Amino acid sequence: MDEPIYMLNALWFKPDGGKEKYLEYAAAFAPLLKSIGGKVAKNFTPEETLIGEPGWDPDVFFVVMYPNQAALESMATGPGYEDIKHIREEALDKSLLIRCRPMQWM
Repeated sequence: MDEPIYMLNALWFKPDGGKEKYLEYAAAFAPLLKSIGGKVAKNFTPEETLIGEPGWDPDVFFVVMYPNQAALESMATGPGYEDIKHIREEALDKSLLIRCRPMQWM
């Protein structure tokens, strides 16, 4: 399949500098993402649980669009990403990545 891939990213930063470290990673990641035709949708911070159990509390979440599986794989295994992925690991206590697909239902 040669269709876009959407990846939900939920991130929990390490205390004492995790957010700043992640911003360093994001600045290095942006040109790699752009080079394969990917893009980041808006970033969000959860504010309040209105319905359901509270507790999903990432510091930030966002969706990244990759043009297709081949582009995602080439970026993730390329030397540019290998050089920066340690910054992401140093910044985060926890992360959740969920591959998603658009759905027309409303």
